Amino acid sequence: MVSDNSDKFNSPYESKKTEPEIYKCWLESGFFNPDNLEVAENVESYTIVLPPPNVTGSLHMGHALNATVQDILIRRKRMQGFRTLWLPGTDHAGIATQNVVEKNLKKEGASRHDLGKEKFIEKIWEWKEKYGDIILDQLKTLGASCDWSRAAFTMDENYKEAVNAAFKHYYEKGMIYQGERVINWCSRCATSLSDLELEYKEEKGILYFIRYPLATRYSLNSTRYIIVATTRPETMLGDTAVAVNPDDERYEDLIGKTVMLPIQDKEIPIIADRAIDKEFGTGAVKVTPAHSIIDSEIGERHKLPAIKIINERGKMTAESKICDGLNIEDCRKKTVEELKSFGFLEKTEDMTHNISHCYRCDRVIEQILSKQWFVKMDELAKKAIDAVKSGKVKIHPKNFEKIYLDWLENTKDWCVSRQIWWGHKIPLDGVDDVMDTWFSSALWPFATLGWPSSAKATEGQPSDLDKFYPTQILSTARDIINLWVARMIFSGIEFMGEAPFSDVYIHPTILTKDGKRMSKSLGTGIDPLVLVEKYGADATRFGLIWQNMGGQDIHFAEEHILAGKKFANKLWNISRFVLTKTGIMNYESPKESKLPTGQVRITNEKLSKEDKEILEKLNETIKLANEHMDTFQFGQALHTIYDFVWRDFADKYIEHSKTREDDSAKQTLAFTLATIIKLLHPFMPFVTEEIWGSLPANSSADEKKLLMIEQWPSPTSL
Repeated sequence: MVSDNSDKFNSPYESKKTEPEIYKCWLESGFFNPDNLEVAENVESYTIVLPPPNVTGSLHMGHALNATVQDILIRRKRMQGFRTLWLPGTDHAGIATQNVVEKNLKKEGASRHDLGKEKFIEKIWEWKEKYGDIILDQLKTLGASCDWSRAAFTMDENYKEAVNAAFKHYYEKGMIYQGERVINWCSRCATSLSDLELEYKEEKGILYFIRYPLATRYSLNSTRYIIVATTRPETMLGDTAVAVNPDDERYEDLIGKTVMLPIQDKEIPIIADRAIDKEFGTGAVKVTPAHSIIDSEIGERHKLPAIKIINERGKMTAESKICDGLNIEDCRKKTVEELKSFGFLEKTEDMTHNISHCYRCDRVIEQILSKQWFVKMDELAKKAIDAVKSGKVKIHPKNFEKIYLDWLENTKDWCVSRQIWWGHKIPLDGVDDVMDTWFSSALWPFATLGWPSSAKATEGQPSDLDKFYPTQILSTARDIINLWVARMIFSGIEFMGEAPFSDVYIHPTILTKDGKRMSKSLGTGIDPLVLVEKYGADATRFGLIWQNMGGQDIHFAEEHILAGKKFANKLWNISRFVLTKTGIMNYESPKESKLPTGQVRITNEKLSKEDKEILEKLNETIKLANEHMDTFQFGQALHTIYDFVWRDFADKYIEHSKTREDDSAKQTLAFTLATIIKLLHPFMPFVTEEIWGSLPANSSADEKKLLMIEQWPSPTSL
């Protein structure tokens, strides 16, 4: 436990030695578990669910920032007397986890198909038991005060029950259906993906301009043709129309006529559709309804046939005729050669465009016609939209509301089936597909609390669901606002009758100092655990929050972590001075109230002008820090406390107090130190807990108390 030996202040603060000891002390205290907190029966709960990291994950800077933000919130509320629960857990991450285990098998010269489904799933469970909780252990290193006894996993038996109950609910309401639709398909992972699971990369490509000759009945002159522009010439083998914008005067006289599809030698119509961009290419585009989501929508409007020329293995089908069995790249080459040989290729232009890739294996995505399971989104989207527009759920910063609302107002039915082996099986006979990982994680705020089996209190005892739902705030990244946040909101309303949280805080994205995306594969990533090892967890937390001043991005600078280490040492030195100056430091107030364990009303008429000034400034700091923290301005709160500690207290008041030996100065020193240690605890929990436990008023064997459950400071009446 924290030491009671004040002599330790004669040595520098050692974070590497102290932090593990203090975390062990916190765990042994049991105070991370709200059931062990001494709170009144009718006291409010304050709950945060940790966004579940993938079991394949390891701590990165975004995790570190988000975990620090949540720990600040939960530690402050714990000190304010709330029944606090920070509920952790991990996500089974269907595609990602299956890929990791498949890669390991490949190194052994085997594949999942060699093992078979049952044995392969056993392999995944073995991997999960060995590696799946690494990231949670890393969060402990950072000081996260989660209730680890309630840690959840999205493949736990009770969680499976929740997923099945949710599917059954939607199915019985007629909101889940099976249909054939163009979806995103990864031929490497052999599964469907949602639009939100794609990663777009800017790549160099070629724009091909292809001549589609008018049918001979419209022109005896065989040289009359319409030119279309495409980056995917191979998909023309499945074209069923050419489309132009109805307002494009260049093609007015051609709408309704037909052209001959080059190579395939069949007639297809020229149609008019407002989805066509007159400025792209020639303003005329090929329509392949089986291999483009946009083309599929055009095809539905004009009742066009959909011809599937690419299969799930990324090979060309017999419907492609000239490319049957070829891979896509070889088919493209052959198609271009054929176009050239028959004089149908007008020209080519180099271009740069965004190509969609699988977010897990990086394979280029194909859009193919496929039979999948979908959730109807009209009713659910409306519930999620109303929750934010009504103010029942507030998104901070407010500008992120637009991303949320834009997606929901234009969303399509949700494809929830995946063709992989690891995940929640769709609970219907004869169906081998599993559920989209985001379907299960959408239930996180209430499935982790026991829904549906413990939805009601038993024998008069309230369940976790009764006590802790709805939660208060979700802190997360902007890239999953639609993947996860929106889906949790409509799921909470659908199954629990109310939104799962009242506030959503979108933390900044951490970039490199020169503004590049942090990436381990690109060599631009920074491991927060390396920073913890070098500077300490408190310093790392300090540096992250110091830079979090409300912008959407943080250009990370390591010097702020170093500043955090220096500040921890400054606190240590301040504490040494106050200990020395006040002697035994029993913190007797003018009214004989012990400090710093309780709030004190200082009324000593002997307080000097300087004493009153520092206490008034302390009151201002408490008020301003509270205002900032209440409005999720964490960086501003830390700057406020830091400025007070370093400038007002250390540089001014402590320097002034060096010439004084009166009790008022000692009392003011002791009281101010105790208060700033409390204010800083959510930000820098280790060094503040160590200092607190070393103060004589808190360190006797029979009265040793932890700062983490002390009372949060309030302004003192002077």
